[in-house]
Amino acid sequence: MSSIKIECVLPENCRCGESPVWEEASNSLLFVDIPARKICRWNPLTNQLQRVTADAPVSSVALRQSGGYVATIGTKFCALNWEDQSIVALATVDKDKKNNRFNDGKVDPAGRYFAGTMAEETAPAVLERHQGSLYSLFPDHHLKKYFDQVDISNGLDWSLDHKIFYYIDSLSYSVDAFDYDLQTGQISNRRSVYKLEKEEQIPDGMCIDAEGKLWVACYNGGRVIRLDPETGKRLQTVKLPVDKTTSCCFGGKDYSEMYVTCARDGLDSENLLRQPEAGGIFKITGLGVKGIAPYPYAG
Repeated sequence: MSSIKIECVLPENCRCGESPVWEEASNSLLFVDIPARKICRWNPLTNQLQRVTADAPVSSVALRQSGGYVATIGTKFCALNWEDQSIVALATVDKDKKNNRFNDGKVDPAGRYFAGTMAEETAPAVLERHQGSLYSLFPDHHLKKYFDQVDISNGLDWSLDHKIFYYIDSLSYSVDAFDYDLQTGQISNRRSVYKLEKEEQIPDGMCIDAEGKLWVACYNGGRVIRLDPETGKRLQTVKLPVDKTTSCCFGGKDYSEMYVTCARDGLDSENLLRQPEAGGIFKITGLGVKGIAPYPYAG
């Protein structure tokens, strides 16, 4: 076992940092700060940090095959041109639910952009329940709705053979799996593959590694955990010096580094003193496992 190193590499003070995604082409980490309505791009080699501000909460960002990015902003799937900072809506969801917004999102191996919604919180993890749904935006910009009755639509990823879709609805305290049809984007046969333990708190963002194991950021749990979705066992726990860990992705050279986002919102002054790096971007090295490159949106 190599020795694990955890460091805050970008003291960004995100109110709620989320959706980290590595872009090989620019050697950069993209992430969002949801309530600050910002999409950020940070190059670890030059330490250059660029930001684009949107007109509504930005909950996820993803790469786009044709250039630029896509993001979920408010209840819209949007295209983002980084050069001129222009944002164009591609589709809108939950038009009948004025209090909803998107939450986490990710692109599937066929280039569809999956993202789910939730009711806007009155305080972190306090909200009207069962208001959210899971959607995907196909490359031709048509929308598909998979199911509703979601509390907080969160982490998502696909198995290495593309036959299983993994998904987290945070307040179910479970990591779920569905059979997945890559050709059609259909999902079926929902089941739980891991139930979180009390001290692990709330499952949030998630990513898969090159061995097919899942990494889940635990909100209020101050950790990322590695799970084997086939056995339902937790394989590893990595604790961070902040409580509100929100999401994780692999990046850097050969995807051998893990980047973890976290939040400041919901921490009182005493807790902020105890964890001054809250809201920063963390890098974990020495995990001994690599990730895989993110898929770009094909539309």
